[in-house]
Amino acid sequence: MTPSGTEPDLTPPDSTVLRTTTLSWLFPRRSALAVALLVPLLLVLTALAVMASSTGMSPAQTLSGLLGTGDPGSVMIVRDFRLPRVLVGLLVGAALGVSGCLTQTLAGNRLATPDLLGVNEGATAAVVASAAGMVGDWWLGPLGAVAAAALVVLCAGGAGGRGYRVLVVGIGVSTFIGAVGDLVMSRQNDNTAGGVFLWAVGSLNGRDGSVGTPLLIALLFLLPLSLAAGHRLQLLRFDDDMAASLGVDPRRLRAAALALAVALAGIAVGVGGPIAFVALAAPVLAQRLSGATRVPVLGSALTGAALIVAADALGRVAAPVELPVGVVTSVLGGPFLLWVLFRSDRPTRKA
Repeated sequence: MTPSGTEPDLTPPDSTVLRTTTLSWLFPRRSALAVALLVPLLLVLTALAVMASSTGMSPAQTLSGLLGTGDPGSVMIVRDFRLPRVLVGLLVGAALGVSGCLTQTLAGNRLATPDLLGVNEGATAAVVASAAGMVGDWWLGPLGAVAAAALVVLCAGGAGGRGYRVLVVGIGVSTFIGAVGDLVMSRQNDNTAGGVFLWAVGSLNGRDGSVGTPLLIALLFLLPLSLAAGHRLQLLRFDDDMAASLGVDPRRLRAAALALAVALAGIAVGVGGPIAFVALAAPVLAQRLSGATRVPVLGSALTGAALIVAADALGRVAAPVELPVGVVTSVLGGPFLLWVLFRSDRPTRKA
């Protein structure tokens, strides 16, 4: 009891309690504000990405092509190539952002990404292994990611324990799988190896509705599950006994969150290649916006989508020759990684 004789207010400072006659809901004000800011930013970046051109097309020509009132060439470039590519980039970025958010929360470390689970290397090796038929079998990416993650979990003795153990084992497994992928690619002819290399650095070139539609369907299924898992993962900030007393099975929750992270990263890598640093940067930026008390699943999705779209647009206008999106994120990701390493903020507690 407080000195005045009233019950203390246990509501988090960034939240508001909404009540009905029988139900109550803790509304996260800061997280909602972050989402409200990210949505218009994402719309602006999407519009700029549609207009960004490596062929010298003016904004007026782009708009007429988008509306279907321009010449047939402009309409084809904007509607059939550029717009689908931007939309696929949004989906890939969202998947990578959510995957990174889940892995960072599981490990309690801002540097923990799907790369350390062997997911990127597993997906890459699976697609490279089909290089004889050229790149295009994007669905091999999720299969390779699942196989690599299963190997990591098996070597780590299960996914239900502390997240850092899985991640440490993942470093060794991902290094080995990456070496196998490099070996396979080195034995291909020049034309095949060139096409595979472009995909392996991370590229959205040529991506359209044939891969965008299954990716959208997967996100419509996996994103709500990730939101639910993120809400539960907040309880793992306490110890396992406290989380269990609140109705959460820590081992099952960690295993489910890890499975969601693997599925999301595997699909994203299968479609766009192993695009670097997005899974690292998106959750860190979203956490800064949403506050340290939240697991920013939705914010990470929006931030990841924004990063991919912005990087892809920048790659089309920043150099005489179009740069793959993975090259742009790698160049920008180096300084960001140093910023994360040298930040004075305390790291989050381990899940």
